[in-house]
Amino acid sequence: MSGTSPKQEYDLVDLTWDTAFFGVTSAKVILKEPLTVPRWKELKARCIGYQFVCLENRNSEPKNARLIGKETSAFLVDVNIQFAKKLTGEEPRLSEPVEFSRSPENLDQLMELTQFSVSRFVEDSELLKRGGARVHSEWLRNSVGKPDKLFAVSRCDGEVNGLLLHSYSGDSCTVELLAVSPKATRRGIGSALFRAVEYDAFCRGAKEIRVGTQVRNIPALNLYSKLGCKVVGCHQIYHMWNL
Repeated sequence: MSGTSPKQEYDLVDLTWDTAFFGVTSAKVILKEPLTVPRWKELKARCIGYQFVCLENRNSEPKNARLIGKETSAFLVDVNIQFAKKLTGEEPRLSEPVEFSRSPENLDQLMELTQFSVSRFVEDSELLKRGGARVHSEWLRNSVGKPDKLFAVSRCDGEVNGLLLHSYSGDSCTVELLAVSPKATRRGIGSALFRAVEYDAFCRGAKEIRVGTQVRNIPALNLYSKLGCKVVGCHQIYHMWNL
């Protein structure tokens, strides 16, 4: 039931954290290529062993989308847009001062910023009633002190008005969470945080910044486009329940 598929069409992995948090056995399937009928039957049989399965259809592959729609009870909960920005050539411009820390102060204030209304964890009613609204705040809490994760924090008069959680892997920097206080919207806080992380990543030798957001999050799509990020992927996200 656990592990990685021996071939390359898909990966299936246990979601240990999700299982513990939501109280249902959980897994994630990443569909990387169009599935043949035998491979699809194999995957369906493996998914039966889980109460909840998140299916990521890479690049919104039509053949896989058709199989999911015709042969499962899974529903489309998200279309994830992936952006990337190359960090080559001229040194990025640093704008306003931003604090960097692996263990930031006022963690409770940071967690209060993560009440996202556009999120598959709250738009799926089954996840919502199992604590989906707390997922991102727990994500922050679990990231404190991790050697590969950094918090970029913006403050005004001692009050937190924005945060950007990011991580490094190889020569890539990934934006994991970006949140701005409702009291500080339209003040350029998100742009300042991104540019500060971009500058820091460049100084660390990173070659690119990657970030993903939901297709319904229009402000985030506009922000990343304005900051020079390019769309590099569009992945359908389905939820399947076997309760």
